[in-house]
Amino acid sequence: MTAVVLGPWACQILADMGAEVIKVEPPRGDSNRTLGAARSKGMSALYLTCNRNKRSVVLDVKQPAARAAVLKIAESCDVVIHNNRAQVMDKLGLAYKDFRAVNPKIIYCGTYGYGRNGPYGARGALDDSIQAISGIAMLNEMVLGEPRYLPTVVADKTTAMAVVQAVTAALYSRERTGRGQEIEVPMFETMVYFVMAEHLWGMSFEPPIGSAGYTRLMSYHRKPYKTLDGYIAILPYLDNHWETFCKVSGHPELITDPRFRTLNSRVTNIDDTYSETAKIMATRTTGEWLAIFGETSVPTNAVNSLEDLVRDPHLKAVDFWQEVEHPTEGRLRMTRFPYTFSETPAGVRRLQPRLGEHSVEVLREAGLAQADIDAMLASGATLQS
Repeated sequence: MTAVVLGPWACQILADMGAEVIKVEPPRGDSNRTLGAARSKGMSALYLTCNRNKRSVVLDVKQPAARAAVLKIAESCDVVIHNNRAQVMDKLGLAYKDFRAVNPKIIYCGTYGYGRNGPYGARGALDDSIQAISGIAMLNEMVLGEPRYLPTVVADKTTAMAVVQAVTAALYSRERTGRGQEIEVPMFETMVYFVMAEHLWGMSFEPPIGSAGYTRLMSYHRKPYKTLDGYIAILPYLDNHWETFCKVSGHPELITDPRFRTLNSRVTNIDDTYSETAKIMATRTTGEWLAIFGETSVPTNAVNSLEDLVRDPHLKAVDFWQEVEHPTEGRLRMTRFPYTFSETPAGVRRLQPRLGEHSVEVLREAGLAQADIDAMLASGATLQS
């Protein structure tokens, strides 16, 4: 019972790994059905990238028959995931207690902006607002001089992976104990947990013995280096990386420079470290540096654009990009699932569903009588595309 990116992407990850996913949508559909390039109504790019391997059922849960249908479907389900505020689900009569009453072993996961028991618990949230409150926007202010959002929905997608982790842990617990449970995965707390893993820094101690913020990441000079013909990413981070970098680039004198002798000294003098590296990188072409460092352990990469990723030779070699024929949308490009399993490989079993494509099918499977389904179709409690 999810929309936008957080919930749908989490459920797609579970679906790619083998879960049978029923996507319950309101009559207007997931809002992402209208975002991005599209060949037909309700099947836009952002919807397509987050909703494969699912069946779509339309249920207007404000109508009693549709609410009852949701609970009927849940009788045979392992997991319910929603990204409405907890207060909304309480009001709809679709809280954990309502599902547990029909299926005591259900795992019920709510993922939304803020933990329900805190003072922010009733607030709505989207990716930008969570980037702001979790400190991500101000990380950019510390480096660039003004707060900026990252140009990716990092809060949605990071929290989505946390949902997958929490749900799979709960499933494993149920295998051992036979008990279902309620899970809450709030975006704010999840993203502070994510951000402060490295940025708590000097505030790890009480009283603090330094400021927050991992020094190396706070430098304005932390960015791809300009070469004679483009850009390159190189990070001689560890001591053996730095020694190799200095020798191979023809600057062995920097190995014993007190500013750069150890990882700690290089981080302490991070602006100087980046500046010296930048001077060296500016003396050759990107291709030359890639050839020079390609056989070393120093992390070195080209700087890809989004379009470059579609042509990347490594991604081609591992069949990361897949093209499929969708019955209504034509030929589509999709990413394959990035993890590999020797015994239970992930894959694409179903292409992205039209709004309500499987409504009647799923309601029949749940045990609803045809007369009841017809009545729901007539009232708008459900629809079939």
